[in-house]
Amino acid sequence: MKVQVLLKGFNFLFFGLLALFIPFLPVYLGEKGLTASEIGLIIGTGGFVTLIAQPLWGFISDKTKTVRRVMLILVSLTAIFGYFLFNVDSFVLLVIFALLVFFSLMPLDPLTESLNFTVSEMARVSYGSIRTYGALGFAILSLIVGFSMDYFGMRSASVLFVLLGLISFGIVWFMPDVQASSKPVTMKGLKQVLRNKEMLLFLVMVFICSIPARMNDTFLGIHIRALGGDTSLVGIAFFIAATSEIIIFALSFWWLRKGKELEIITLATLFYFLRFFVSGFVTSPIVLTLLQLLQMLTFPIFYTAAIQYLYNIMPKEWHATGQTVLALLFFGLSSIIASYAGGFLYNEFGGHTFYFIISALSFIGVVFGLLLSIRKRKINK
Repeated sequence: MKVQVLLKGFNFLFFGLLALFIPFLPVYLGEKGLTASEIGLIIGTGGFVTLIAQPLWGFISDKTKTVRRVMLILVSLTAIFGYFLFNVDSFVLLVIFALLVFFSLMPLDPLTESLNFTVSEMARVSYGSIRTYGALGFAILSLIVGFSMDYFGMRSASVLFVLLGLISFGIVWFMPDVQASSKPVTMKGLKQVLRNKEMLLFLVMVFICSIPARMNDTFLGIHIRALGGDTSLVGIAFFIAATSEIIIFALSFWWLRKGKELEIITLATLFYFLRFFVSGFVTSPIVLTLLQLLQMLTFPIFYTAAIQYLYNIMPKEWHATGQTVLALLFFGLSSIIASYAGGFLYNEFGGHTFYFIISALSFIGVVFGLLLSIRKRKINK
């Protein structure tokens, strides 16, 4: 079986696991009686765990020249920890297993994305043609989990965690290892990467833009519930968001232009600003759910262009680690600030003011992106 076929299947299942964890962990913790601040504290601490786990496993993958074996270990651990997470009642155990899932699940994201990009280059197909299946998996599982939690209770997610983990393990088992580069990874090479001013400025931009995006991801489900929606509506919201990504990923070969990544990222950040600003005025959970259709103009465009830009400016032997750094900023470091600060803002000012604040943060990202684009044009003249 062709490696891209197996990889498409894994993308579907892996992002299905993310759909079980990212949108519904805050909702699950809320049902356990935790406040927005406590939820933010747990997820923010999970960001610290991610901060350690992602570069650790990314470096191991680069150094050992294997992605497959690392993924097998992480998928197994995710299934085990995820099962217990949705089966415990103690606050201490909730915290422990949530952090363990962060440790095993989140490092899979940069490894998967690195594999997606490498395989798409080898097979001469668009990155989006593979990544589309991840968006599809996230969409379908969001819908399934939302209704499952409503009808069978919160703990039904534990069965899905194990099921998806077992199938994912089987797919990775039959997947051949793909090496991104035959060049050795050295500390000298790392120093050269860290001295790349263009890359560092780009990563600062990603960090600025990712904080409001992560705040929305963490507290959207809680806000839908606060407006009167149920768990199934949370699932529908994330289903709409993920489904809207599919056509954008699938058509990335058409809209993604080499050399124009910064401009594309800035445009996506502008739509983040508009999306969050409008969300601040919404009082109906159904309208807020439908508004998630704007996801198609934000995350898939932002992240796809960011990956291509990063791969263009980094040495090939550091692609997996570079992808890890990108994911670390978008899902790790930014998640720490987003969760801690987001929990405080939501508790103190309420959901509507919360969205106005994160729209202002996105606008700062727009300005930074414009400045980087202008700088790049001046350098290239």
